[in-house]
Amino acid sequence: MSDRTIQPAATHSPLAAVMWPARPGETVGHWRAAVLIALGSALMALSAKVNLPLPYVPMTLQTLVVLMIGAAYGWRLGSATMVAYLAEGAMGLPVFAGPIGGIAPLVGPTAGYLYGFVLAALVIGWFAERGWDRNVMLLFAAMAIGHLVIFVAGFCWLAYGIGLGATKAWMVGVVPFIAASVVKNALGAALMPAVRRIVDRRG
Repeated sequence: MSDRTIQPAATHSPLAAVMWPARPGETVGHWRAAVLIALGSALMALSAKVNLPLPYVPMTLQTLVVLMIGAAYGWRLGSATMVAYLAEGAMGLPVFAGPIGGIAPLVGPTAGYLYGFVLAALVIGWFAERGWDRNVMLLFAAMAIGHLVIFVAGFCWLAYGIGLGATKAWMVGVVPFIAASVVKNALGAALMPAVRRIVDRRG
């Protein structure tokens, strides 16, 4: 019998932690997290305003930003950023795709996608912390999974939460976004490993 013990899956620091490391026991770690969350939620708000209005669900750049934040921040900080973004909207700040904030978007047709952002950032961050952000094909696959998480959450809410039914929810909530999602995956999967290589070389 081997005397080697089973080791947990290897992890590595996400891009944000490499570019701005937080040292244990230092207060700056809390400020670092607060600043990164603020920057991430601001990017989410800006990406929401770049949108193509469609029935029920507008097409925005948000999913690309969600996946990039998850890959750059890791699962804890990435999902915390999405929670902060939703909280800002719930408080009335105009951070969503429409002209208003408040509770309405969080219970309306787009609610499933918004909640899916939290899970998608968590999933992408988990993969990134296992080195998938270094490889184009692996990151493309991870981002595809992230998009799938968002689509499943959005589809289920449209179909059953607000009662559109499966067929209509599929046609208005998934089909119009498939091609754009592939393009976003390719863009994110090409950009993140390239930035990672530059940062790693400088480090």
